[in-house]
Amino acid sequence: MDATTDEPALLPDRPRVDHRRPVALVVGVVATVLFVALRLTVDLDGGAPLALDRWWDDAMAAAANPVAVIVAWVPAIVGGTIGMILIGVATTVVFLWAKRPWDALNVAASIAIVVLIGAPLAAVIARARPLDSLAEIQATSFPSGHTAVATTIAVTLALILRRRWIWGAGAVWVVLMMWSRTYLHAHWLSDVTAGLFEGVAVATIVWALIEVWRARRAQRGVERAG
Repeated sequence: MDATTDEPALLPDRPRVDHRRPVALVVGVVATVLFVALRLTVDLDGGAPLALDRWWDDAMAAAANPVAVIVAWVPAIVGGTIGMILIGVATTVVFLWAKRPWDALNVAASIAIVVLIGAPLAAVIARARPLDSLAEIQATSFPSGHTAVATTIAVTLALILRRRWIWGAGAVWVVLMMWSRTYLHAHWLSDVTAGLFEGVAVATIVWALIEVWRARRAQRGVERAG
């Protein structure tokens, strides 16, 4: 879904038709289907860890060392509730300052929606975390909120700013977050995978819908002016 452009990354909003919208919608629908499928798979065993979950948790335990644990706590803290609120507010403010209200709305709406979906869902599912968790111990393991929010922000910014390096940096950040949450035994592998699907679904669908709304508002403005 990347598309290079010669425009600076931060310019005032202006009418344009983004041909990535259909692709984003398709990706969002596929991610939603995968999320639901994974949710049903986990539910089949009453929320018990899958065989792949146990294998990955054992592998993380076997690779444990003090330095890596410290490194793993960095994304866990930065990507926590307070960290993500600060990042979301700061990003929204930057877009508003740059006179890009639609992009500010996109960031704010995406983060709000992914949290409003993920947090209640995790509480309802109440899946137990690994017994050797070094972080949270509440039974709210599925999906991983850290991973979902990290993915949402990464994909949203990459779609808005249209830079390949942002896609690359975002991918590294999301993978690091997924590793961090499983290395600290705060989540099963299926939890962070579900968070990835959730984040991709929310980011792509919200971006596409806001782009449609923005384009239609711009078209109506042109028609009224004419």
